[in-house]
Amino acid sequence: MRTVARLFGPVFILAGVNHFVNPRFYLRIMPPWLPAHEAMNAASGAAEILGGGALMCSDRRLRRLGGWLSLLTLVGVFPANVHMARHPQEFPEIPGGAAALQARLPLQALFIAWAVAAMRR
Repeated sequence: MRTVARLFGPVFILAGVNHFVNPRFYLRIMPPWLPAHEAMNAASGAAEILGGGALMCSDRRLRRLGGWLSLLTLVGVFPANVHMARHPQEFPEIPGGAAALQARLPLQALFIAWAVAAMRR
């Protein structure tokens, strides 16, 4: 199992669990134009948990599936990241404020690269 998958898997699982532990935060960061916030929160949380778990599997096919699921989830939640970056005043509890929220956008590309790397080998 690759090191990146071992590291990325638990992080993704914890993030997914947090969707169910702290749903109010995730519902708040979704852009208003997105429908069915509660269902999307549950789906993205479940996808993060399943993807993270699959990334940690020794079976290459499951790890690859986990990488794809993680990649698609990261792309799917990107509108929430953009919404936060465009409206930093709505998220004063985020350390670093507007700069941190804007810096998070290019970091998504790094997370996607990690998901792709975890699929290999």
